[in-house]
Amino acid sequence: MTGQLRPSFLFSLLLAGFVQPDPKPEKVKMNCYKDVKGTIYDYDALTLNGKEHIQFKKYAGKHVLFVNVATYCGLTAQYPELNALQEELKPFGLVILGFPCNQFGKQEPGENSEILPGLRYVRPGGGYIPNFQLFEKGDVNGEEEQKIFTFLKHSCPHPSDILGSSRYIFWEPMKVHDIRWNFEKFLVGSDGIPVMRWSHRAPVSTVKADILEYLKQLKTK
Repeated sequence: MTGQLRPSFLFSLLLAGFVQPDPKPEKVKMNCYKDVKGTIYDYDALTLNGKEHIQFKKYAGKHVLFVNVATYCGLTAQYPELNALQEELKPFGLVILGFPCNQFGKQEPGENSEILPGLRYVRPGGGYIPNFQLFEKGDVNGEEEQKIFTFLKHSCPHPSDILGSSRYIFWEPMKVHDIRWNFEKFLVGSDGIPVMRWSHRAPVSTVKADILEYLKQLKTK
């Protein structure tokens, strides 16, 4: 009986965004390096519908939160939370940008045209529509990673020294600053320079609190 259940059980865990528990508590946030060269304004990306190349210099003067997202992940429940975060912090100049990726548990398997319907009718479902910009599906790690993520990763150390299980990650070569799973986040300041990086293990509530504290500190300088 156990042997018969095992394949379907593992498949269900995969779809739920299963990640093996770490043997010890780990940090979920790291500040970025102080000597970052360049800004996000040197980069651009194609929108999910393929109709527009957005130059990130468009967001000059804004605080930008980059998130690698996936539709069929246990963390997909963060999508509505990200909507709420965008709405609450928009008056403070926050802009959220989402980048679908299929490198973690194969949890974004569809074409670009299938992503919004998947979000609306499957996960999170209930008619959900992102209120922030989504870009075309692409890699965030490995030989074909998007250049903006090369810049972000090299600008900020990862909070964890654990890369994860090779059974659930799909890229080569693997590097120390690589993104570990869906829904990691990078905050970029109003000058285009990366400020903070969060692990996928950080709840959106923690990210919000960290951003608000950062904005508060800016006001006191």
